[in-house]
Amino acid sequence: MNPRALRVAARGLDLAVLEWPAEGTARGDAVLIHGLQDVAASWDLVAPALARTGLRVIAPDLRGFGDSDRVHPSGYYYFPDYAFDLAEIADALCGDGPFALVGHSMGGSVAVMYAGLYPARVRALALLEGLGPPAFGEEGVVDRERSWVDAVRRIRSRPERSMTIDDVVTRLAMGHPGVPEELLLRRAAQLARPTEDGRFVWAFDPLHRTPSPIPFSIERWREHARRITARTLCVGGGPTGFHPEDEADRVATIAGARAVEIPDAGHMMHWTRPGEVARLLVDHLGG
Repeated sequence: MNPRALRVAARGLDLAVLEWPAEGTARGDAVLIHGLQDVAASWDLVAPALARTGLRVIAPDLRGFGDSDRVHPSGYYYFPDYAFDLAEIADALCGDGPFALVGHSMGGSVAVMYAGLYPARVRALALLEGLGPPAFGEEGVVDRERSWVDAVRRIRSRPERSMTIDDVVTRLAMGHPGVPEELLLRRAAQLARPTEDGRFVWAFDPLHRTPSPIPFSIERWREHARRITARTLCVGGGPTGFHPEDEADRVATIAGARAVEIPDAGHMMHWTRPGEVARLLVDHLGG
């Protein structure tokens, strides 16, 4: 099943959205939010299974990723921006009623923020290794801000480094060990863009590689999480996945949240175990 390409205007940016139409009896909308340096298209092994159960699946490229616009050269990327964009997308494509929301990794943090801001809009929430990064204290904030200024200046002063497609696959393999080569080739075509000379650059704004001047705050995360009213499923990728030290406490912050693991799925579970991820989501989102 091939998705339909849509565009949504969001505060001066044009955002790319993929839609997998529902098959059979319609059961509402499910919005899937990708993680850092990922794109909407990499839900392609999960989204069709959801659509076959009657869910209309909507997956955006977040600002600065994939085919969505990048911010102005003087701008930057902050989590409230992603949540605001999600609000624009939901209002444009999901009507006034509640919808199901899924977030992977960084997309999970965006989903938690949105579900806390607009609890009545989210009827079911699934977080795939999406409980947020390690918490940071304020003691290193000055050094972090200086690192941000230096990194942004460095990024803005030089052109994006191009690669061969083999380089793309090699770098993906380094970051995602254990993923089969044929799948890495498929992801390489989605996560990199060709240049005029036949080489490739990553399909995300290089600014995403810089350290944000505003570190992750577990206190702010909890304030959003406590306001979530949707039934919530937290899915871990087993021993090779990412687990913050206070993971159990974060799950407990969301009222009624349930936690499950997919052993050996790793962090990129929608790549490595798409069938198991889809089965969990079908049961949870449609329940």
